[in-house]
Amino acid sequence: MNRDEENNEIIRRKQAGQSLRGIARDMGIDRKRVTRVVRKHQQSRESGVVHPDLPPGKKPRRGRALKPYESTLNELLERYPDITAVRLLEELRALGYTGSYTVLREWVKQVRKQPRRPPVIRFETPPGAQAQMDWAVYDIDFTLEGRRRVNLFSYLLSYSRRQYLCFTPQQDSEATLRQHIRAFEHLGGVAAKCLYDNMKVVVQRWEDGYPVYNTRFLAFAAHYGYRPVACRPRRPQTKGKVERAFHYAEKSLLNGRTFRSLEHLNEVTRWWLENVADVRVHRKTKKRPIDAHAEEQPRLLPLPAHHWDTAQVVYRVARPEGWVDYRRNHYSVPWRYIGELLPVRVTEDELLVYNAQMEIVAKHALLSSHNSGLVQMDPAHRPPRSHRVQVEQLQQRFKELGDIAVRFLEGLLRRQRYGKHQATRVLSLLRMWNREDLLAAMDRAVRYHAYSLSSLERILAIQATPKSLWQTVDEDQQKWLEDLPQTETTEPNDSSEYQRLLFDDQDDENNAPGNPSDDDQDSHDEDTDEPPQLSPSDA
Repeated sequence: MNRDEENNEIIRRKQAGQSLRGIARDMGIDRKRVTRVVRKHQQSRESGVVHPDLPPGKKPRRGRALKPYESTLNELLERYPDITAVRLLEELRALGYTGSYTVLREWVKQVRKQPRRPPVIRFETPPGAQAQMDWAVYDIDFTLEGRRRVNLFSYLLSYSRRQYLCFTPQQDSEATLRQHIRAFEHLGGVAAKCLYDNMKVVVQRWEDGYPVYNTRFLAFAAHYGYRPVACRPRRPQTKGKVERAFHYAEKSLLNGRTFRSLEHLNEVTRWWLENVADVRVHRKTKKRPIDAHAEEQPRLLPLPAHHWDTAQVVYRVARPEGWVDYRRNHYSVPWRYIGELLPVRVTEDELLVYNAQMEIVAKHALLSSHNSGLVQMDPAHRPPRSHRVQVEQLQQRFKELGDIAVRFLEGLLRRQRYGKHQATRVLSLLRMWNREDLLAAMDRAVRYHAYSLSSLERILAIQATPKSLWQTVDEDQQKWLEDLPQTETTEPNDSSEYQRLLFDDQDDENNAPGNPSDDDQDSHDEDTDEPPQLSPSDA
């Protein structure tokens, strides 16, 4: 019997009415120890100590100097409920209070009523009435791709707790809409209402306490017939079911597993949903989500005959190199479209380039946004080998700009040895300059017979204003620039530093080869194979 069990037996025998002497005799222990254990037990019961081994609680400090001012303090607290202890101390000092600030602060802490948070009431919804959606971000070490940030999309039916999960490279508008459609297909329908937080894809802003929804997302929701509901800011418990589902996925899906790539991660996720998440007994509903979903599925809104088109449409100017840019990767277009503004339609796995007549002129497999600087080149888009065909295509492009552009092209081809190359560069100026300004510069160049790319650029620099940076950089690069970390500014050097630099030349003359300086002498004292270590200022 250990010491705690022995103490428990002593107390039990004492409660049964046995004498202290009898307890000591029957248990074979010292009577003084029995007396000590019984006395400690009685003291702890009378003092209200929950556990005798714990230290006693700190008693509140009471100062006699504060007693005469309690009525004044109560009046101030009633009139100004948010007044601080520092302000109260200032008021009491003016009335002659000589006590300490600590005593006053503890008194205020005990007297002032602390606001209590209202309890979070969990409620259940009928089948098909509600769903909840959210994103989560994770940094995962893939064995083939290295450490990479991925985004987890989650859509959960509130009644059955059955959910859809998918990891994506980004969580932009297209990815959000696309994953919604896959969630609807996975669950066999759409809930009548879906709860969201204040992501920009769903909510643009709040005005007068009401959300202003993104018009494109409202059109998407109307297509599927459900109502989006934005939760109030800083109230994540409103959609606690989907928040809790993320915690479950972290502990059960991501914990203790290694993934080769993003594709492998989604393969495991689909297996986990089918074999683990859908078939476990939910601790709240006491049902398996797959069984509860069988009851809920007939109550879901049916899917439309055609899904919402989630493709993104952007406009890009074809570069002189013969490609358009998207997400910092390059996709070739036919050579004759260089310098032209082209519509680009981007689907989940394809990039389509159209001309002004909305005819497809280029089609490419979409490159991964995880990479950058890659070129998707179609050999058919390269310039034709025939000089005559190249000139004809250039003439057609300049003819679309107007007669003055045709006259400039004729002079350019006649005067310049590499006229064709310069002509393509002239077309690319449309990316940086407005069309009207470019034509005005061509008119001036023709007037003064300045048929060259450099002359045109000089004229534009003098008499025109280039497009702003946000007009020339595509949307993806704009976001990338906005996400750049704010670097620390470099403080200007002291004027004495510049004065020292002014006299460096004079010092060099004094340190002629015949008269080495002290620094030169020191530099020859040691012979080492290691390069000299430069300080940041020297570098």
